[in-house]
Amino acid sequence: MSIKKDSEIIPPRIVAAYEVESEVFKDSTRIFKSPLNRNESYPLRIRLEPIKIFSTPVDFKSLIPKLKFIANKRKWTGHI
Repeated sequence: MSIKKDSEIIPPRIVAAYEVESEVFKDSTRIFKSPLNRNESYPLRIRLEPIKIFSTPVDFKSLIPKLKFIANKRKWTGHI
């Protein structure tokens, strides 16, 4: 799934790795505008700790063939 910024299409990429630092908790504070539903607040959250921020983003599509948890390589977005 690519993102469109202005007229430029940004391919999917990995820019960092994080470790989960908490259990799931509820917080309805808005932290960003949802592109699909402006009233959505995404209340189920977790705390993350950065492990590594990549200086050069990693192209995600090139990883899909190697990821075993993605059964349908053509419709990979449903696995994420």
